Amino acid sequence: MFISASLKMISSALTAALLLGVLLATPAQAQRRGKTSAANPDGSLATTSTAPGRPARLQPMFGGLSPAQATQLIGEAQLKAIAASFGSTAEASAFFTSKGYEYLRENQPDTAVYRFNLAWLLDPKNAEAYRGLGVVASNASTPDAAIGLLTKGLALAPSSAVLMSDLGTSHLIRYNQTKKKKDLATGMELLQRATAADPANAVAWQELARGYFYQEKYTEAWNAVHKGQSISPTSLDFNLVSDLLAKQPDPQGTFK
Repeated sequence: MFISASLKMISSALTAALLLGVLLATPAQAQRRGKTSAANPDGSLATTSTAPGRPARLQPMFGGLSPAQATQLIGEAQLKAIAASFGSTAEASAFFTSKGYEYLRENQPDTAVYRFNLAWLLDPKNAEAYRGLGVVASNASTPDAAIGLLTKGLALAPSSAVLMSDLGTSHLIRYNQTKKKKDLATGMELLQRATAADPANAVAWQELARGYFYQEKYTEAWNAVHKGQSISPTSLDFNLVSDLLAKQPDPQGTFK
């Protein structure tokens, strides 16, 4: 939806966090539209070409378009045809959000982006649509974009522990790039809120441990590692464990 000096490993950790249920700081400029074919009622990819760069359908929110602009891109009649298969546009949006996560699990990010874009267009208040796009942005190692989208999602669902966790983790990823203390502080605040709101979120505990490691609070980091492990052993970040062992022995003696 792993901590080491490598950004790639950290991005992988975020992927696990988001998909266990994970941006647009400066929205991309809408690209000049080229030839566009209608979206299919089943949501399959339309043949839309824009230049330069990637097609708008493969960019978050169709490349930063407004809902009205994106509706023109897809075609109002076709969008209505898609929604007609469901009881409401909100239901249709939830369906495409679910499909987006399915494609992410199948390692088909482009198809996932299109589904999340449809989910957003059908219901711009669907927080999970922003979250899904945030996952994709994070996987592409673009934390600024991830933070922008996840922030939008959290604004729509302020009590979502998963979004808090995802956004907090994205701030830690950016901290690893920039070493700006504001990102570390923001990330820790969000992860602490996430674990308080949902103490069973094992991945959030591991990400919180990562933050404590950055703060050189190694005892607190170990405690968070063990808390996450007790909830779900698969949440363990062995890169973090290795880094922690280099700084301080495991107080519980589990890892040596």
